[in-house]
Amino acid sequence: MRRQTHTVWIGDIPLGSEYPVRLQSMVNTGTMDTEATVEQAIRIVEAGGDYVRITASNVREAEHLAEIRKALHRRGYRVPLIADVHFNPKAAETAARLVEKVRINPGNYLDGKSSVLQNCPGSDDAAETERIHERLLPLIGICKQYGTAIRIGINHGSLSKRIVYRYGDTPVGMVESAMEFLRIFEAEQFRQTVVSMKASNVRVMIDATRLLAKQMEAEGMNCPLHLGVTEAGEGEDGRMKSALGIGMLLADGIGDTVRVSLTEAPEKEIPVARKIVRYTDRVRFSGKKLLSGSACTCETVSLPAGTPIVWIKEEYRTPERVLLVDPDDSSLLGTLKDRACPVCVLKKDYPDSDWEEVCVKTACDFGYRLLNGVGDGIWINAPALGAPERCTDMALSLLQACRLRMSKPEYISCPSCGRTLFDLQQAVARVRERTSHLKGLKIAVMGCIVNGPGEMADADYGYVGAGKGKINLYRRREVIKRNLPEIEAVDELVNLIKLNGDWKDAETVRSSVRQTPRTE
Repeated sequence: MRRQTHTVWIGDIPLGSEYPVRLQSMVNTGTMDTEATVEQAIRIVEAGGDYVRITASNVREAEHLAEIRKALHRRGYRVPLIADVHFNPKAAETAARLVEKVRINPGNYLDGKSSVLQNCPGSDDAAETERIHERLLPLIGICKQYGTAIRIGINHGSLSKRIVYRYGDTPVGMVESAMEFLRIFEAEQFRQTVVSMKASNVRVMIDATRLLAKQMEAEGMNCPLHLGVTEAGEGEDGRMKSALGIGMLLADGIGDTVRVSLTEAPEKEIPVARKIVRYTDRVRFSGKKLLSGSACTCETVSLPAGTPIVWIKEEYRTPERVLLVDPDDSSLLGTLKDRACPVCVLKKDYPDSDWEEVCVKTACDFGYRLLNGVGDGIWINAPALGAPERCTDMALSLLQACRLRMSKPEYISCPSCGRTLFDLQQAVARVRERTSHLKGLKIAVMGCIVNGPGEMADADYGYVGAGKGKINLYRRREVIKRNLPEIEAVDELVNLIKLNGDWKDAETVRSSVRQTPRTE
């Protein structure tokens, strides 16, 4: 059963539980480059996107959205546009007169500019809330006048210092940040609101979104929810993380619009989003919810040598007999509570030859069980993909997305946008080429300072855009080097990793992180 919401009209395309889950993406061109932005927006629409988001970093860019909209209309595309605003209320107020929806981030929209609100100890909650209320009134008034919707977009990595001081860098803090704005909108009888809880950590994203849905219900609110795993990365890892987070919530009936964030061309995000939505629509998981007290009825089996199981614990080796079950099988419920049962292996067969399709399906099928503590190992059987190693790599990516087993570096990278002033995809490729052997290290490659330093706070090292062709390097939350020329930045990142004792020469690293199957 899908969570019931009120309808929010974004141009002529309504959003909410009465309508299909909407798909969207964001251009990564410079906003002032009309031709490039229009071309990319058209590619997003033709791929199946319902909405297109564009950066509006300042008033000049916000004003230019009118030219982009006119150019799209001249070419026959009337797609609703969403202005993405950080730090700049004036840009949001300008854009709200010109486009169908404005995205604001409470973490840096008002709090980030106010020294009063940054002074956390001993501050007056009521006075601060009233200050925010007053500052939001112009935007609310404009949106009412022009019929513009607002997304309250919370990012785990850019919570305000005030919120972090009170609630910590936690899902609870994310929810409180959103609810503070939502209560103001409700008080002003403005309900054209959508909310999102985004994080690069899938577990945080899921927990925050579920908690938000409960809190809104407790306070009598039913806004539509936007789903996405931010800075998911690229390739298989990016698809796995996105399908895991989005699929888990859609399976719960939560979510009304989806954005898959990949460090790739924006139009490539739409087919992935569509596959996630279609698969979770088909398989609603009601029989997969974990229950307690069920007896173990599955038969145990003996596994032949070389069985391609990937274990959650790297050092684990295949026992003589295991409980082998499809993750859909309800007889699995409660199995792990009875430790007399043998080791539990989740196995599913896929006939698909499309690796992206298998990525989405495995993340949705296995993720629900894995994130709820069920299973000691997984067995993905997709012979049409070719070499068995392909499925092994996919299984390792899934376990890493679940934060259950780290078998390679974790790359946190944003999809880039108009704020990115260097080639992010090439940067990710260069960083990956030099560091792919550093198992377990978390490395962030971020386009700009808006969400970069925050979203990479969980990372060991960060490579963050600081300006045109300039890079800042971080070790955890601390800036170590500023304004490095892009051509030198990867070498300097490697030197930084070595200096801090986290480097291993590639030839000393084991040739494979894959689990060795049991041998006789």
